[in-house]
Amino acid sequence: MTMRLERIDRGIKARSSDIFALTSFREMGYLLLPRLLPIVLLLVIGFSVNLYWQRVFVSTISFALLAVSWDLLAQTGMVCLGQALFFGMGAYAAGIMDQYFHLPIWFTIPAATLVGGFLSTLLLLPVLRLRGIYFAMVTLILPMMMERFIEAARILGGTEGLHGIAAMPSVQWELVLIMLAVWAALFGLRRLMATDHGLVLKGINDNDRAVMSAGINIYWFKAQALFMASSVGAFAGAFMTHSYQFVGMPVFALDYSIMPIASAAVGGMGTLAGPMLGSFILVPLSEALRGLGGLRTVLYALLLVIFTVGLPEGIFHYLSRKYNQFERWTEVE
Repeated sequence: MTMRLERIDRGIKARSSDIFALTSFREMGYLLLPRLLPIVLLLVIGFSVNLYWQRVFVSTISFALLAVSWDLLAQTGMVCLGQALFFGMGAYAAGIMDQYFHLPIWFTIPAATLVGGFLSTLLLLPVLRLRGIYFAMVTLILPMMMERFIEAARILGGTEGLHGIAAMPSVQWELVLIMLAVWAALFGLRRLMATDHGLVLKGINDNDRAVMSAGINIYWFKAQALFMASSVGAFAGAFMTHSYQFVGMPVFALDYSIMPIASAAVGGMGTLAGPMLGSFILVPLSEALRGLGGLRTVLYALLLVIFTVGLPEGIFHYLSRKYNQFERWTEVE
């Protein structure tokens, strides 16, 4: 007898997939639980740990923003290996506004978000026609070029960077603000990708020639996606500049490009929420293993391989499937 594993949507999922969800508190709770539970957990964990781990938590959320922005570009067919470019542009924009123009924090962070997003988009506009590995190679090189340019030209503090950036009132304030930012980015972008505009972006990834044949300017849509993604990354850079009270060449480091990709691979690509989940696993894990010295890298790499090989679809896809479907073995006729 030959058996196969069959996956079937739960009845409550089928009933709550439309306006009929409003007819039952149980079905409304079914829809709200996966959306409210992460918010509650984030708040409880963030404000129950000590000051050191609160700092780590702020850094984790900044990487989550970079991972979300990476996934947005990937869903539009732009594989980016240079999230550090977005992070660094936003970080230096905030540092310049603070050091040279003495602008308040409430202005520098949103302004640096827009300026960093605009400059990053402007730099990548000439290569929007490139696809696949060619676009990825350019995005990988640009942050390295910016790093070497600042060092060679000795501008913006050179290798010393800009010190004495204005700080936020407290770590608790930082936690609240960056939590609001990451949830706004996540829910806003997920909502966008569910609209007709998002369907065009996904269509560009699936078959850009077919979208072009429909009379749609795909490069205009790709530029919009690039600006949105780079602005999210620039916000993370601007925010962390005020958190660290310093900005320098390390903001263009490769870590800010590699960690978002690893987070997407572990959490699950194409969901926006998956890369964010991956960041909340990998960044604290990396910090927890710091005391192991050189062995930390080996264990970290081993765990990363286990995640990606054992769950190639990503943790978020796995959890979503278990929540929305049940499995049973059936006989193959």
